[in-house]
Amino acid sequence: MKQVTILGATGSIGRSTLDIVARHPDLYALYALTANSNHQKMQQLCRQFEPPFVVMRDADSAQRLAEAITDLATEVLTGEAGLAQVAAADEVDVVVAAIVGAVGLLPTLAAVRAGKRILLANKEALVMAGALFMDEVKQHGAELLPVDSEHNAIFQCLPAGSIGKGVAEQGVRKIILTGSGGPFRDFDITSLEDVTPEQACDHPNWDMGPKISVDSATMMNKGLEMIEACWMFTVDHEDVEILLHRQSIVHSMVAYTDGSVIAQMGNPDMRTPIANVLAWPDRIESGVEPLNLLQVGQLDFTLADEARYPCLALAREAWHQGGTSMAVLNAANEVAVEYFLSKRIKFTDISRLITKVMQQAITGPADKLEGILQADFDARGLARELVEFRD
Repeated sequence: MKQVTILGATGSIGRSTLDIVARHPDLYALYALTANSNHQKMQQLCRQFEPPFVVMRDADSAQRLAEAITDLATEVLTGEAGLAQVAAADEVDVVVAAIVGAVGLLPTLAAVRAGKRILLANKEALVMAGALFMDEVKQHGAELLPVDSEHNAIFQCLPAGSIGKGVAEQGVRKIILTGSGGPFRDFDITSLEDVTPEQACDHPNWDMGPKISVDSATMMNKGLEMIEACWMFTVDHEDVEILLHRQSIVHSMVAYTDGSVIAQMGNPDMRTPIANVLAWPDRIESGVEPLNLLQVGQLDFTLADEARYPCLALAREAWHQGGTSMAVLNAANEVAVEYFLSKRIKFTDISRLITKVMQQAITGPADKLEGILQADFDARGLARELVEFRD
């Protein structure tokens, strides 16, 4: 019986993980669930699963939750200290790192430093602090397994033990990331100026939260995934190709020097990669319908156009610059998406704002956590200033 902590239990990854855990009560028990401020949803989860601990990042939400579940044995913790506690607790075997955004970095690092099995869905941990993060994984003997469907696909297509060890010596020629292209893939590029947050969040294939949905629409998600793949599999950005694949059936591929290309396929449902890493090296039932290739009919691939998706070029530039440039990229994107969702800026302003922040931000080495966090903080402030000044 493995004890599981889910960081970000009320989001889409958290909900999918809970579905799998509920299917296998003989294999998994919940130690802790965490969320930001959604105390109503967390109350429902507490009554359904009765975990020993829950953590609300927001203090007011924690108080509201505690008052609502006095009849349960669940203890309510608060803030960063609470997140670190349930991520690193001795009783915990597996930590699902599903907090969206930069706020997921510190609790995920706490789990790494405690030597846990980390099921990583938080792209930002590797984007912001890739070298430091991977060094910590090695130093503390943590086990890092990817939840993102693309990186999980790559993981399944590589020889065992490839994470953090480099893949070129294993005969890998390149890694091929696939992406649907988002809801605007067939729009005339001149019409993107006027698309709405509601349209951006209406993804054709996946059910995701608003921030990740917008990242899919801009393809920044592929840029972040490219950076993540570079750190996780020890390759350069030139060895990562990005293809548009509208069916979202082939989740990524690995091309080998002998001409072989190995692909991982499945229906677009996050329960598949979650179940894969939760049970690794075994396989368990996930609740996902088997893939019917006859029903799919055909699989299309085209090269991602950086004129349509300028965020891809920005991500490659951040990787090329190195240091804290990737933390700056991520911070600027998070602020830009926040402003777009609140209708303060246009969809096409997202890449423009990120470009300005990257041009003006002061960057440096990313070898210390303090410097990375400072770069993140400064970039967010600069992004907000640029929008407020413009208004």
